[in-house]
Order: sequence, then C-alpha cells, then structure tokens
Amino acid sequence: MKPFQYLRPKTVAEAISMAADYPEAQYMAGGTNLVELMKRGIASPSKLIDINHLPLKKIEHRYDRLRIGALALNSDVAKHKSVLSRQPLLAQALLAGASGQLRNMATVGGNLLQRTRCSYFYDLALPCNKRKPGSGCGAEAGINRTHAIFFAGNGFGGNEKSSCIAVHPSDMCVALTALDTEVVINGTGGERRVLLKDFHRLSTLQPELDTNLQPGELVTAIEVTDNAFAQHSHYLKIRDRASYAFALVSVAAALQMDGGRIWDARMALGGVAHKPWRYWAIDLMLRGQAPSEKLFREVAEHEMQSAKATAQNAFKIKLTSNAIVAALKAATGIS
Repeated sequence: MKPFQYLRPKTVAEAISMAADYPEAQYMAGGTNLVELMKRGIASPSKLIDINHLPLKKIEHRYDRLRIGALALNSDVAKHKSVLSRQPLLAQALLAGASGQLRNMATVGGNLLQRTRCSYFYDLALPCNKRKPGSGCGAEAGINRTHAIFFAGNGFGGNEKSSCIAVHPSDMCVALTALDTEVVINGTGGERRVLLKDFHRLSTLQPELDTNLQPGELVTAIEVTDNAFAQHSHYLKIRDRASYAFALVSVAAALQMDGGRIWDARMALGGVAHKPWRYWAIDLMLRGQAPSEKLFREVAEHEMQSAKATAQNAFKIKLTSNAIVAALKAATGIS
C-alpha cells in the first residue's frame, strides 16, 4: 500500500472542498471495498478523506419519499421500519448481499460505488481495461463463467462493443434500480440528482469509470418515491453457495396488483451486465394481464432475445429466464 494523507472533514462542504483541491483524493466510509483495493495496489489515492463523521446517516420518510443518508449502514437500512413497510424489496436485496459482518460496516453510498469483483480486475499481472484502459479484457478469452450477457448496442458485438464484460456486484443497486431511485449528489456546483439507472455506466468508452460522478462529487443520499409495490415485490438471488457469494443472476421484481390483474410492473436484473440491468418492456407486457406462468415465460423469453453469451456462460441465458419467471411467480403469489 502506498503512503497517503488522511483527512477528516467536519462538514459536507469541507469534504467537497478537500476533494476539489486534491484530484487524486478519494472518500472513505466503511472501507469494505476501498481498503481491499488499496492493499492490492489497484487504488492508490494520495489523499483519503474519511467522511464517517458527516451527518449523513439518517433514514426517514418525508412527504412522498423515503430518504436514506449515504452513510446509513446496510444492516440498519435492512431492518428500518420505514424500509420494511414501504420498500421491502430493498430490505430483501440488502439481506441477500455480503455477510452480516460486512453489512454492519458497509454504507449505502459505498454500496453504490463498489467496484467489480472480476478476478482479472484484481490480478495486476493480467490485462484489464477497467484497471488499465487499452490493455485488453482478459476475461473475454479467459474464464468468463460469471460474466455479462447483456451489453450496450443490442448485445456483445453490437454497434457499441463492450470493452469490459465484468458484472456489477451489488444486490442493493438492483432493487433500487427497479424502484426508480434517485441519487442525491453534492459537488462544488451545488446539489444535483440523477436516477440510479443513469448513475452507473456501461463499459463502452472509458471502462475505468464505473459511474457518472464528476471529480470531487460526493453522494449524500438516495431517495425512493412512494409506490404501490410493497405487497407484491420479490428479490431472487441465485449464487454458487448459500453463504457469502455474489450473484450469478438476481432479479428484483416489483408489481402493483388489483382485482387479480397486474397494473404496474418494474424489474431489474443483477449479475448479467456491467450495471444493474433494467427490463424496460415488462410494464407494457404485463399491464392489465392476469398472472400466469405462461405469461411470465413469454416475458422472460422476450428479454433474453437480446442476451449474448461468452464462451463459458451460455447457461446464464436459461438461468436468467427461469429466474425471471420464478421471481414474478413469487411476487404475485401464484404456484
């Protein structure tokens, strides 16, 4: 680990000012991902800005939305009464991620910003466009069983070929993407908001950039607008082992039902793309329909038409299709 200067601001404005003054600085909260990257020599910030003392831990419902501070711990969010009653899909996703010990340290903001767990990214001896742009993607012709099946430009090899086939590791972000969450960001130009679907990037140009944050900007909160999905939502995570493991495929399904029919539907997929993959056509395909396995199978197969397997992960296409059907059945309560 290279030497660095440790800074501890007292206010959000002071933290932003520190980052603006030092372009190579990085913010640190729980450090569950950043510290590991620093130990491996992948991240080498000259300044480490510890934001743990900033007032960004509050979880509250106000007006028509649930606001969660960026420093709220994943474990606290998962058990908060407003989350459980209003956005249970988020609680389900958080409890499916990491381990109890890590959830007690990891923050919401850190979860948003965690980097891929691709082994080629973590091994400094192997090529990786995300770690060193232009060096090549080792996974493309290597071990790619856990890698992406959805890409920009209508699939891998489409109009916008991916320069990185790694997947986004977060469970929380998959649920939040399905719920049309807004990310609250502060910087030298003031506050701005961006939908989570636009926060993360696909890996066409500049694969080293995971998000659309500008230099020095700080995520201060996320906000989820009230919805009618609480009674019919489900997070399904499929992984190699039941304990701490990242998703091979995950599905966040959120439905509004009335009179035995579906009137609104949102879905996002995890473990299949460089960022949480939003299934945009699902609302139109399900709206006004009575739930059935046949309908859900048609919905799943429609999305899989744009999937593209690499050498070792063709199984993910069928697995994702089956996971979509299973998540929709669980959300609607049909057997």
